[in-house]
Amino acid sequence: MGPFTFDKAVGVLAASIFLIALHSAADADEVATKPNVLFIAVDDLNDWIGCLGGHPQTITPNFDRLAASGVLFTNAHCAAPACNPCRSAIFTGRAPNVSGMYDNRQQMREVMPDDVLIPTYFHDHGYHSAGSGKLLHYFIDGDSWDDYFPDRQTENPLPTTFYPEKRPVNLSRGGPWQYVETDWAPLDVTDEQFGGDWSVSQWIGDQLGKKHDKPFFLSCGLYRPHEPWFVPKKYFEPFPLESIELPPGYLANDLDDVPMAGVRAAKNRYFAHIQDQGQWRRGIQGYLASIHFADAMLGRVLDALESGPNADNTIVVLWSDHGWQLGEKEHWQKYTGWRAVTRVPLMVRIPASVSPAVSEGTVPGTVCDAPVNTLSLYPTLIELCGLPAKPECDGPSIVPLLRDAKAAWPHSSVTFLAAPGSFSVSGKTHRYIHYADGGEELYDVKADPFEWHNLANDPSHNPDTVNQLAHLRGAAPDSFAKRVEPSVDSLVELTWHAVKDGVAPPSKPDGNPFPVHFRNSRSSEIELFWMDTNGKPRSYGKIEPQGTKTQSTRPGAVWMVQDVLTQSPLGHFVVDDRTAKAVIPDGTE
Repeated sequence: MGPFTFDKAVGVLAASIFLIALHSAADADEVATKPNVLFIAVDDLNDWIGCLGGHPQTITPNFDRLAASGVLFTNAHCAAPACNPCRSAIFTGRAPNVSGMYDNRQQMREVMPDDVLIPTYFHDHGYHSAGSGKLLHYFIDGDSWDDYFPDRQTENPLPTTFYPEKRPVNLSRGGPWQYVETDWAPLDVTDEQFGGDWSVSQWIGDQLGKKHDKPFFLSCGLYRPHEPWFVPKKYFEPFPLESIELPPGYLANDLDDVPMAGVRAAKNRYFAHIQDQGQWRRGIQGYLASIHFADAMLGRVLDALESGPNADNTIVVLWSDHGWQLGEKEHWQKYTGWRAVTRVPLMVRIPASVSPAVSEGTVPGTVCDAPVNTLSLYPTLIELCGLPAKPECDGPSIVPLLRDAKAAWPHSSVTFLAAPGSFSVSGKTHRYIHYADGGEELYDVKADPFEWHNLANDPSHNPDTVNQLAHLRGAAPDSFAKRVEPSVDSLVELTWHAVKDGVAPPSKPDGNPFPVHFRNSRSSEIELFWMDTNGKPRSYGKIEPQGTKTQSTRPGAVWMVQDVLTQSPLGHFVVDDRTAKAVIPDGTE
């Protein structure tokens, strides 16, 4: 071998640069050819859309056209029947029984401080990740996104929305136990004046209407039909109050064969209060109108995609975080294990030749009845876009079903309730609910889609029922992470009412007990008093300077604070509808 000359060195360097350039060009081509993702979340939407047949009066042409253009999953269920745990599961890929994230009161980043969200994972693999609207539970997690509307630094995902100045409008508040947003009314404003989801759809549409240097992961969070059911009046007009039909799944005395844990979950006072106020049909009207509005906003997004430069290389996925009961089983709201809450819209559209996993694209009009779960969205998107697998995802990818809706599917779909050990399991024909105290329900949803007849304790079981019960019991999770309590700092703060004439009002306790954390910011010791229903103070002990006392209490309770040295009242708190912190000011305010 001859000596290594300068000319040879230059030649080797040139060759190396050429090879690096080739690899860089290949990497750039690979990134450029990756599909875009439009990830659409809808809040509190049950099966009341035309393609799922949940209510005969619903008007949802845009949900229906998206479903008709790809694969509609008719047996999709949420990971949890509440916004926070379900959305956290979707965006981290972790099941609630693995993470310990079970309910709305917890804080995702306290429970899962290091989990990588979908937008970050896509960013780390060459994508531009952007989002708008409610995607997580009332926070953005700004560092997980490249761009966001509203500004990701605000950590407030909801754009300015028009609401009536005087509230409530229709449903009077039954007491401090009632969520203040449970109300409905048509508003005399245009879509643009209303803002909210219109602003989200406008921002998302702008992103879809332009070319991008990188493939994008674009997530759109539509807030309606989340409460309050205030939308422009034109969305109420197709639903005259006198023609409103009750939910098809409603049956009087439907709790007769439900175990006690289920009865307690169902009877949360909302439905009885709504009936007492004569507001049932008006509430249904408000929900239908809000769905109609959400559908129109979805239409704006789909139109922007289809008329822009990204239509042929964008995968569209639409999901709801959970459903909603409007009187079925005497329940109003979410949080239960029944199908009206766990079953959600899920639809996927993949253009041909954009995904290495489904190269021919999805077949328009495909319907799949396999039991799937929103927990599967993270691993599914990774596979569809040809990104490296992420072992921390707890759900199976649904790509096999996107290739062939009739493909073998050995999985059941598990929905985790707020109490560890409580869950529902959805199979292809039957559903099973298990409560932490051992109570059980079993339904044949092919024959009994509204779950009116609990077969779990029926002594006349036929062999198929026995087999289904055994199968779904066997598919149940066998371990549950401990629920992680939220820190005091993360809780909502009760309003401090400074003393007026030395008087605090009497308590009007109404609702279930929960903890409130009283924090003394003063440099002197204080004493905490509960004001009884006659306005008489009863001492519950002292709190030293900078100390905290946790006290079980109820909505409507009044807690008065007194300075120990001077024996003079300082002010009071009125407990609202959830666990909170109550901060006694330091005296300089």
